[in-house]
Amino acid sequence: MFFRRAREDRVFREAQRAGFALLRQLQATQPWPAASEPTAPAPAVEEAVVPDFLPPDLPVPSRQEVAGVMMRWQQPLVIGGEVRTCPGCGMYRDWIILCMRDDSIWLRCRAGHETNEPGLDAAWFNRHSGPVDRFHPTLDEGLRHLGH
Repeated sequence: MFFRRAREDRVFREAQRAGFALLRQLQATQPWPAASEPTAPAPAVEEAVVPDFLPPDLPVPSRQEVAGVMMRWQQPLVIGGEVRTCPGCGMYRDWIILCMRDDSIWLRCRAGHETNEPGLDAAWFNRHSGPVDRFHPTLDEGLRHLGH
């Protein structure tokens, strides 16, 4: 058993040495690419300064300036191992999840019933929501945009 492992190791090392010898031979016979002398870049007459900030014509409201953020959640919502259902109509999928300015989470079903969900928080919302793609002046316009 021990001799077999030693023999396999010896065969492996010999194959490695043969491969390295072949690589060294190929390196010796291959011509090096023509390398040009490194040249110093010419000094720029006037370098354009690129600002690191967003352009002033791109106003993006801060989190405190908006009333809340919403996203669509089409699959069943499982909180604490239980599927969440609407207390008004019993619906269990196709939610609009609203994260308000005070970090409270509200669920809205397709029928328009809204309930506070203490089992979710803003960190959960931020993990599961995508980037904000649009701002709406009213809740109704946002709901229309999401298909409710």
